Amino acid sequence: MLASSAQSQVSVNVHIGTAPAWGPSGYNDVRYYYLPDVEAYYDVQTSMFIYISGNRWIRRTYLPNRYRNYDLYNGYKVVMNDYRGNAPYSYYRQHKMKYAKGYRGQPQRNIGENRQRNYNQQSQHTVIKQHGNNGNNGNNQGQGNNKKQDKGDGNGNGHGNGHGNRK
Repeated sequence: MLASSAQSQVSVNVHIGTAPAWGPSGYNDVRYYYLPDVEAYYDVQTSMFIYISGNRWIRRTYLPNRYRNYDLYNGYKVVMNDYRGNAPYSYYRQHKMKYAKGYRGQPQRNIGENRQRNYNQQSQHTVIKQHGNNGNNGNNQGQGNNKKQDKGDGNGNGHGNGHGNRK
């Protein structure tokens, strides 16, 4: 009974403070990332974002609404391996200047894979195949499944979609 109690304790503790799948690989002992594109911090230990709301710093499990479409997998994460404490934002002015929006340092690999992105890419390809598209640039004309050609609308979405008026 004692062994099973200790075993369950270990499995619970393993998940606390685990870096997210979108975190940069190779930094297992880091507590904070600074996210220059959204001017926020991420606390690995508590799994919370830290950002300014009004005139104060708040902690939430999500980013502010204005960043709801921000891709954490593709955004750059500055690993803060020289900071200890509970308020990484005490150096916010320096971080904001040194790592301005759009900052990219050394190439990073994520810990995990972006499953939502892969799902979206598979869904897009499924839709494209259903429409019989051969136009890939959004500027090309797609060909339909009928013997008559369908002209793609070339709306610049990266996939000329093969829809349009038949001639």
